[in-house]
Amino acid sequence: MPPEGELRYPSPPPTDSTTTIDDEAGWVWAQIKAEARRDAESEPALASYLYSTILSHSSLERSLSFHLGNKLCSSTLLSTLLYDLFLNTFTSDPGLCVAAVADLRAARARDPACVSFSHCLLNYKGFLACQAHRVAHKLWNQSRRPLALALHSRISDVFAVDIHPAAKIGKGILFDHATGVVIGETAVIGNNVSILHHVTLGGTGRASGDRHPKIGDGVLIGAGATILGNVKIGEGAKIGAGSVVLIDVPPRTTTVGNPARLVGGKEKPAKHEECPGESMDHTSFISDWSDYII
Repeated sequence: MPPEGELRYPSPPPTDSTTTIDDEAGWVWAQIKAEARRDAESEPALASYLYSTILSHSSLERSLSFHLGNKLCSSTLLSTLLYDLFLNTFTSDPGLCVAAVADLRAARARDPACVSFSHCLLNYKGFLACQAHRVAHKLWNQSRRPLALALHSRISDVFAVDIHPAAKIGKGILFDHATGVVIGETAVIGNNVSILHHVTLGGTGRASGDRHPKIGDGVLIGAGATILGNVKIGEGAKIGAGSVVLIDVPPRTTTVGNPARLVGGKEKPAKHEECPGESMDHTSFISDWSDYII
């Protein structure tokens, strides 16, 4: 039996060829509404907030649009304008909702502090910044660049997450804590990537053109890591906290330090089988790193 007050979730829809976008999004949205009802009953002080943000809406897209509009509005950038902008963008591109659902499930699965889907939707600024960025990216690609840059500025001001609207980001993304994350204009991030706070994916100076990192699927980037230049971080690689990476990192390897070096050595680096972007394993490499001494 689950602890008192904890929801017992029904099984999610099977993720096979018969699963539809609506099945997945509908299941997650049903959980969010059930969680909001439970929380409104247990904490009446939040009842009005939960009703206006979640329970009064008919879909995840509408709830998310309303919440982002209220979070990112200003005295001159009205919440109603932003709500219409977000909702029109989400409904015109179903892929944005697919990505949002994947991000919600990533946070719930990978972060033990994420107690519910609704908690992520309402309170995880990394999740919110990522969804708002996807709208800014869509605007950028539609040549609505002044609006994309204005939205980018508000995201940076409100969430302390600075993602250039041209940057390309996959799905199943976890920005854990998220404060101080900086992602440059030509950066590309694959699917199922986890990035902790104070990570920089930056350039190397005044060079123009394609100048930012390319992060493969399933990568884990630890807190405070800095990756500079048009370098490739291979699929399933692990970047240790505080590392400074200036060259390519092979797939399924771990790099640590400043300047970063491969665990196991450059010639025969140690390789792992798991997907660190999903396992969130930050420290298992320590036993193989002979230089680590206290």
